[in-house]
Amino acid sequence: MLKSLKNRTSRREVIGLLIFTILFICGGQLFGQEKPDLNKLETRARALVDNLRQGNYEAAGEHFDPTMKTQATPATLKNIWEGLQAQVGTLKEIKGSRFESQGPYDFVYLACVFEKQTLDMRVVFNRQAEIAGFSFVPHLEVKESPQPTYARRELFQEQEIQVKTGDWVLPGTLSRPRGSGPFPAVVLVHGSGPNDRDETIGPNKPFRDLAWGLASKGIAVLRYDKRTRVYGQKLSTDKKILSSFTVNDETVDDALSAVELLRQTTGIDPGRIFILGHSLGGMLIPRIALKAESAAGFIIMAGLTRPMEDTILEQTRYLLALQGPATEESRKKLQELEKIVARIKSLTEADKNSTEILIGAAPSYWLDIRDYRPAEEARKIDRPMFILQGRRDYQVTEADFNAWKKALEGKKNVTFKLYPFCNHLFMEGQGLSTPDEYLYRAGNVSEEVINDLAGWILSVGR
Repeated sequence: MLKSLKNRTSRREVIGLLIFTILFICGGQLFGQEKPDLNKLETRARALVDNLRQGNYEAAGEHFDPTMKTQATPATLKNIWEGLQAQVGTLKEIKGSRFESQGPYDFVYLACVFEKQTLDMRVVFNRQAEIAGFSFVPHLEVKESPQPTYARRELFQEQEIQVKTGDWVLPGTLSRPRGSGPFPAVVLVHGSGPNDRDETIGPNKPFRDLAWGLASKGIAVLRYDKRTRVYGQKLSTDKKILSSFTVNDETVDDALSAVELLRQTTGIDPGRIFILGHSLGGMLIPRIALKAESAAGFIIMAGLTRPMEDTILEQTRYLLALQGPATEESRKKLQELEKIVARIKSLTEADKNSTEILIGAAPSYWLDIRDYRPAEEARKIDRPMFILQGRRDYQVTEADFNAWKKALEGKKNVTFKLYPFCNHLFMEGQGLSTPDEYLYRAGNVSEEVINDLAGWILSVGR
């Protein structure tokens, strides 16, 4: 029943939401946003439900954005609501709500108790507090992933730290094994978007899992809030910064500062500091490595090797295919994205100082990585590397993993491992991976991954 219900509703959901999901996970909205008025958003979400329940389909669309007003007509809303009730019965009550904010959208989830089943109504708001889409998804009780079973909190302690790069100050956490050390240590480098120190996605916290898992095995871990999260408003409104912003500002420089901080930290072995990059962070490891002369080794988890804009387009097609047969709306959204990608590819040095935003970034950002070939650059790294990939990852795929292997063939200090059941967050699962797996299923980084990382780190330099 649920699968049928999801298919029925998702085809009518605004396709822009799908594009948001892609950008957030693998390379889009760079900067954080001002906090939305949660009371206002929840009031509008509840009003939408109340109007649907009462059959006021004209009023239900009062706060829709222009696309929704065109696509979700009163007749369409009537069909959706009546079809839903035919499957799960009459709506009895709304028993609670929760909120998420990712990329350019805010989400209000209303726990709707129907006669036969409880579902979460996911209402999507743009930055103008207009409703950009809605759908019904499986009800999620867990708001945060549980502590991993492999984390032994009694074996390590955590302290708040600050990573400083010039005037940029980023709050973070150092997870350090108990004892005097000196301990090997790892710096965690985020994927795209304004990530927090735990790289939180929905209820999941993969960087927390990595930190706690490795610290339980005698390895210190430094994680920190990303510059684009802490200073999102400044970065997105200061035209001088925006027009010159690159991945060095977003990621590379702060990772280097984190390494230097660890080198000066009591109890840390300065000769055994490693850098682990996930997603965009993995893609940038070769650039980071060539500047981090003191680092002992590097770890690439789901590191992209192909042009980012091409990958975003590929991901869009994948997610649209999950929605079933193409609609006029989905074709239009795909064509819009194709035009943006073409625009990115046509950028020249004359566009370098422009503040035009293309998939969340100005031309300076795209021009900076245009000629960057991660796998080829990795050949220049003379220190040990460990490259990990999940086979169920649809953002960064096995094709990227194979590109790393081909480029680094013959290098004896490089280790590769493919995990057949892991997704982009290195959580295990079955079947096709989808955004819902990240946003609605609470899990942990695979224990096998933790064990492999710890084994490799502890073996290097001994």
